[in-house]
Amino acid sequence: MVVDFWGKIKKRRLSSLYLLYGTESFLLTETYELLVRTVLTEEEREFNVSVYDCEDTPVQTALEDAETFPFLGEKRVILIKNPYFFTAEKEKEVEHDLKKLESYIMSPSPFSIVVFVGPYEKLDERKKITKLMKEHAEVFVASPLAEKELREWIVERAGQSGVMVEEHAIDTLLKLAGTNLMTLANELDKLILFVGPGGMIQQETVEKLVSRTLEQNVFVLVEKVTKRQIGDALQVFYDLLENNEEPLKILSLLAGQFRLLYQVKWLAAKGYGQQQIASILNVHPFRIKLAMGQAALFSEEELTTVMSQIAEADYKMKSGTMDRQLVMELLLMRWNEGITNNIQ
Repeated sequence: MVVDFWGKIKKRRLSSLYLLYGTESFLLTETYELLVRTVLTEEEREFNVSVYDCEDTPVQTALEDAETFPFLGEKRVILIKNPYFFTAEKEKEVEHDLKKLESYIMSPSPFSIVVFVGPYEKLDERKKITKLMKEHAEVFVASPLAEKELREWIVERAGQSGVMVEEHAIDTLLKLAGTNLMTLANELDKLILFVGPGGMIQQETVEKLVSRTLEQNVFVLVEKVTKRQIGDALQVFYDLLENNEEPLKILSLLAGQFRLLYQVKWLAAKGYGQQQIASILNVHPFRIKLAMGQAALFSEEELTTVMSQIAEADYKMKSGTMDRQLVMELLLMRWNEGITNNIQ
């Protein structure tokens, strides 16, 4: 887990070799930067950090640098990006001396920390060099975080600045900012700055300060529809218009949200659980959790009707037969009078 891996680094339980890979680029960057901050002082970083890219530089060049004594310090950090030779990707024009790499892995420099970083979903476990690296290096897989890990990450990041976070505040932050780590980090840093060291981030603070994405506003729009709060639903729509969002784009995202609700409801009826549905639809489990709550307020027939009405509205907007804003207003009022009648 992320917090555990970072904890070892902070305690200076360091390795000479690291292999960081995965699709969550923000985590890759955070982990590498934590290593640099832990190993080197600010003064040492200028002379003892080197960065190489395997797509244009032979790996042996980076390893030769790793075998060079540090300047004005005890350690060097060598970042080697895009080590595609650990994957099934085809060889490129750069000639990498993998025998040299094998030798280095078996006997790494005692005064250097070599960090291989790649945005790869998976490695080629059949390759000798990959097996050797995984046997001798500290390996970190930067995958999208599960809800529990997201919560731990939020608490950890706030704690670094001496700030605590209420449980309800975490709930609201995830609902409003979503699960993208870059977005979460930006919003969390803003909250941390607002409450200051020793402060507590509360739900009310999150609701006031966190920026809502277009996708999140559409989620709120659906919630207002399910609760038959047509006035609030229209207000959300008008707020989006004031932010220069196009009705057609709003309708498109609305269609995507209701499509997700239908898929979630159908799969849940077939006996699939939250994690299974998330895997099938390739959607974060936390978003599936929220969608299941909304989908429970509709029947399958209602959701089918909604999608049909959205398709009709889409045609009217694109054909120019009616003003786009008016199309959206009529659609929302139609839902208030029709499909929500059975919602308790």
